[in-house]
Amino acid sequence: MPSYALLVRPALNRVYADSSVDLMAAELAVFGDRALGGRVGGIEPVRIGGVPYLGFEAQDLEERDVRYLANLSSAYALFERQGDLLAPVELTPLDKFDDDLITIQKYSGKTNEHFTKLMLNLAVASSDFAGEMLDRRLRVLDPLCGRGTTLNQALMYGYDTAGIDLDTKDFDIYAAFLQTWLKRKRLKHTADVTRVRRDGKVVARRLTASVGVDKESYKAGEALNLDYVNADTTEAPRFHRTATFDVIVADAPYGVQHGSRAGGGLHRGPLELMQAALPGWAKVLRPGGAIALSWNTNVVPRAALVDALAAADLTPLDEGAYLGFSHRVDQAIVRDVVVARKQVL
Repeated sequence: MPSYALLVRPALNRVYADSSVDLMAAELAVFGDRALGGRVGGIEPVRIGGVPYLGFEAQDLEERDVRYLANLSSAYALFERQGDLLAPVELTPLDKFDDDLITIQKYSGKTNEHFTKLMLNLAVASSDFAGEMLDRRLRVLDPLCGRGTTLNQALMYGYDTAGIDLDTKDFDIYAAFLQTWLKRKRLKHTADVTRVRRDGKVVARRLTASVGVDKESYKAGEALNLDYVNADTTEAPRFHRTATFDVIVADAPYGVQHGSRAGGGLHRGPLELMQAALPGWAKVLRPGGAIALSWNTNVVPRAALVDALAAADLTPLDEGAYLGFSHRVDQAIVRDVVVARKQVL
């Protein structure tokens, strides 16, 4: 069976770099089952010339299969192993814009962009829409979007995207960043911040943007849509229609104060936030869609979050490769990912 080696993309974060090969191994296992027809096996970290790679075997790897592999979160280059030689296989990722859309923002607490991409990949691959990843403009929601790393990654893929976050500072910073970036790149676009009114009262602010990948697509009415609501995530159905998102991706708070007024006050526990928000998130998720959540296992046991997903009528995927995403972020945070699907009735 043909053998391959994926060169791992260097990560500036040393701790994440130490985990990136194992994380991509679990990610590839999910892709192999869900998008590549179970034709990937023998997945294991290898070192070639002292450099870390992810080795695997695949029968009848076709051009479309390679296009999927090109989007793995830490994939840098792909080679077919021919004895002691490595024959390069060209990778063509989905990326529609310059990568500084993802990398230019630097701030304390930013989720590693490779990890954000991994979570989006897991949600898409685990949904009923995995086969459409390369072809259709999927709709992505990050209901805890902060300063927009997931929103930017979704745009990079050419997807429509939406976010919700209560933090006014994060909303303002992201709105300013996006508008500045679009102007600097001279992309055809519109971007405006407006007030959302209900019953004569302002209940939220909303950033809406329409972005052209190029001038031709913008003129043809094929611009990508971005929507960011500065509001409480537990009120997601108030701002978005039922069953309109293909996937949901969220990085839960790691145990510090987080803005949610569900139950009459600011919740400090991520589990309480998830329990309050998940029913609304599930409501706006399409049947067949999937949700990927990351969180700090030092604060919330995996079983508790799995139970919260099940209580929201979602089906957790809690076996096999899906158990391979736990990794250390720092001394206080061990991060994991849990994925769940919304069943088709």
